[in-house]
Amino acid sequence: MAQVNDLSRSLTAFDPISTMVVVVEMSKASWLVSGVVPGVERQPLKKLEPDATALLRLIERWRNEAVRAGRPISRIALAYEAGRDGFWLARWLIARGIEAHVIHSASVAVSRERKRAKTDRLDAAMLMRVFLGWLRGERGHCGTVAIPTMEEEDARRPSRERESLVDERSRITNRMKSALARLGIRGFKPHLRKAPERLAGLQTAEGTGLPANIIEEFRRDMARLALVREQISSIEKTRAERLERAPDTGPHAMVRLLARVIGIGIETADMLVREILSRKLRDRRAVARYAGLTGSPDESGLKRREKGLAKAGNARVRRGLIQLAWRFLMFQKDSALAQWYRTRTEGPSGARKTTMIVALARKLLIALWRLVTTGEVPDGVELRPAA
Repeated sequence: MAQVNDLSRSLTAFDPISTMVVVVEMSKASWLVSGVVPGVERQPLKKLEPDATALLRLIERWRNEAVRAGRPISRIALAYEAGRDGFWLARWLIARGIEAHVIHSASVAVSRERKRAKTDRLDAAMLMRVFLGWLRGERGHCGTVAIPTMEEEDARRPSRERESLVDERSRITNRMKSALARLGIRGFKPHLRKAPERLAGLQTAEGTGLPANIIEEFRRDMARLALVREQISSIEKTRAERLERAPDTGPHAMVRLLARVIGIGIETADMLVREILSRKLRDRRAVARYAGLTGSPDESGLKRREKGLAKAGNARVRRGLIQLAWRFLMFQKDSALAQWYRTRTEGPSGARKTTMIVALARKLLIALWRLVTTGEVPDGVELRPAA
């Protein structure tokens, strides 16, 4: 039975006589628009400035050409590849009655020639071929991306901003520790709040104080660290207030339920819900595939080998899940998933732990997905009392 959210093919019957198909090859400087217009023998191609209004005028002009040729248009299907422009154009076109789709770039097969020609014109023609196959309902041509609302996109920003701020904090701290190591100083923790007061008392391995320039540099770095800490704290405080205001609505209820699992904090729960668990994925395979926790087999004739993780999904979710899997083994030792992991890694013939932790992360993701969608608690998993 066809799934209602199957993005690998179109579930709407394709009528080439009354359907106008448009693809847009988008770049920073220009848009190359290609179309298949019923009743028009040529396949029109037009380069535009990055302007949505000009694109809409062009579509209307092609539609009028089809009407003059005796082919009234009942459906306009437009597609472009996912990229730096995001989803705003798709939402803008849908609001104006255009059926817009966003094609997953990695799902489009390209030539394997060593030196293949690549131009915007050739890319637009390739997009048209795969999009026509997708519209006909044939699998394997390309996959489309679910178009989020502006509210759904905005809800991901705090978690992503916090992640970048944590990376910035680590980068500054590591650079300061490296500078101190070159002077023979170890053990100093520049991220502590009282570190600026202790800076003047540091002694190098040669028995002298820190040079004047390095002290000034460190004071500027510590000021940036204080600002980063303040911004991280502000994000966490704002998120807690939002959860408190509407604890049982939409994704907030999922976050609170996940945070009840011992070993999962609010930050991890919020990231998982916003990035993957609140999406309408059709089954457990789609959940694991979106996170990039599926294998990439290489089989040809008698050759059989596994090239590792596909890594074609959400890298943020994948990194967070693998970290969570290690933490899960510490806090949920009596759970069925932890026992499954230990059974396969213990003993001299056990599998490598770093290999099996990925398998555990996949199983854990599917278990958490079932928890927030159906309320099924994984076997042996301990929950905190409901607030």
